[in-house]
Amino acid sequence: MMSSNLILLIIIIPTALVSFVSFNNSESFNKLKFNPYMIAHHKEWYRFLSHGFVHADWIHLLFNMYVLWEFGKLVVYFFQIKFVDLANLHFLGLYFPALIVSSLWSYFRNKDFAHYNAVGASGAVSAVVFASIVLYPQGRMGLIFIPIMLPSWIFGAIYLAYTVIMARKQTDNIGHDAHLWGAVYGIVYTFVFYPRAFVDFFQYIFI
Repeated sequence: MMSSNLILLIIIIPTALVSFVSFNNSESFNKLKFNPYMIAHHKEWYRFLSHGFVHADWIHLLFNMYVLWEFGKLVVYFFQIKFVDLANLHFLGLYFPALIVSSLWSYFRNKDFAHYNAVGASGAVSAVVFASIVLYPQGRMGLIFIPIMLPSWIFGAIYLAYTVIMARKQTDNIGHDAHLWGAVYGIVYTFVFYPRAFVDFFQYIFI
């Protein structure tokens, strides 16, 4: 059985390498980024996945990979307990489809606008974070540099509310839609493949 660290490195290392190359290679960056117009009108379907391997800058890359590493270890650990030899397959089924699912809303809204672009693995990372919340609601989460920790399920609920509000406002360059739908996919995926998590989650909250 592959260790949790190894399966995460299989995702993180290629993502970091492709992002690094693309930082100084605009042709590569433009070819890989999420552009709904190019997908819809030029059939470049690969962009649904490739955009998760490129990032806007070092901060964007390091933050996503750090969060993936920290929360991914917890998710893979639980998957190894529940699914044993299929744990890594389930994690890949959580991560990579989340890149697609988290982009569908933006795709349908912007497929006729050539100027719309997005990059980063945030949608998939959001799926991993919210899968960890479902599996471990008794955990505690907070924001970097703010010394206030909340139960993970409360933090997740607040974050989802914030994401919905910001997605409606669209006042910044952050892909709030991707964060939201990635989170939804992570929650649904976990409940579908491990229904007991649904019972355990709500028992913890209400009992």
